[in-house]
Amino acid sequence: MHEGRFVFTQLMQHLPMHTFRRLVATFDSNRYVKRFACLDQFLCMAFAQLTGRESLRDIEICLRAHQAKLYHLGIRGHIARSTLADANEQRDWRIYAEFAQSLIATARRLYINEPLDIELAHTAYALDSTTIELCLSVFPWARAMHPGRGGLKVHTLLDIRGAIPTVISFSESRQHDVHMLDELVPEPGAIYLMDRAHLDFERLYRFHCEGSFFLMRTKKNLRVRRRYSHPVPDRTLIGCDQTVMLTRDVVRKKYPVPLRRVRVRDPESGECIVLLTNHFALPAATVSALYRHRWQIEIFFKWIKQHLRIKAFFGTSPNAVKTQVWIAVAVYVLIAIVRKRLQLTTSLYEILQILSVTLFEQTPLDCALRRQELQLFADDDANQLILFPD
Repeated sequence: MHEGRFVFTQLMQHLPMHTFRRLVATFDSNRYVKRFACLDQFLCMAFAQLTGRESLRDIEICLRAHQAKLYHLGIRGHIARSTLADANEQRDWRIYAEFAQSLIATARRLYINEPLDIELAHTAYALDSTTIELCLSVFPWARAMHPGRGGLKVHTLLDIRGAIPTVISFSESRQHDVHMLDELVPEPGAIYLMDRAHLDFERLYRFHCEGSFFLMRTKKNLRVRRRYSHPVPDRTLIGCDQTVMLTRDVVRKKYPVPLRRVRVRDPESGECIVLLTNHFALPAATVSALYRHRWQIEIFFKWIKQHLRIKAFFGTSPNAVKTQVWIAVAVYVLIAIVRKRLQLTTSLYEILQILSVTLFEQTPLDCALRRQELQLFADDDANQLILFPD
């Protein structure tokens, strides 16, 4: 079926091109374009993400080295550094943002039954942010809290089943993380795993009223009054499990209902953390195990920073930066989709490394990505010189 087609072409066939064309028509981005359409821009930027290109000149040189193959890759336009730079500067980044969101919706359907190491009937999300440091002399619009430093803060809501990002938002690096709660639409029955930077009781009470649950660390200066202590079966893991009320009048007006306070102890290091949640039905051990899954978002940030190109940018305008970040997210989700559709056990890192060196090969995609187990036979070594005989 795929005989003669390049690996890059087969990979891009997993994209919903009808959605992409609809978005381009919605934003009218191909108007007055004759030689380098939005699809050409996306494919070039996806190629840069998959192969680890460092600059526009790098992209231009590598693609021109395969000039005869570009038509079969789906790239119809003329590859030039200035053309790609103009496209990144001028074409609306929201095309690629909404296209990535459509891929995210597809990936979530594929990973909806992804097993967890805990029994959980709820959908669980991890919420956090990471800052991409930028040079103010090159990106004067990216001002940070500290003078002389620039940055772009990326807020992410991650579905812990499959580590799929569901919401991504950008802000100035000086903006506090808690403002991200205003942009989220609480999902009834879902559990939001957060760090203490998102502790704001007025905003959390909105989540509670919408039927959502939150699980987060508390701050050291939080004052509560114990109402009831729940029985704890294993004191080596759970220090206490309590129903509490906020004591300060100002704070209690913002969150007037009881909360659950769970002290979790690490059996190896002995370090304790105190968790706060509005979910009273989960066992304390499940609460502890669930909060450990919040580290998936830290791993996600580390992965995309190490293996995708979101630290060295091909343009200096906000539009160019957001375009590159959203295409990087689309490539990440596309790899996750292909992994699930082809039923691969290979990790996303291994798939990305394989793709980086096989994009121009004419081999079936599943054969290129599937891990081949080595089988050693005794007769293979029959003609080998025995250096150390028994």
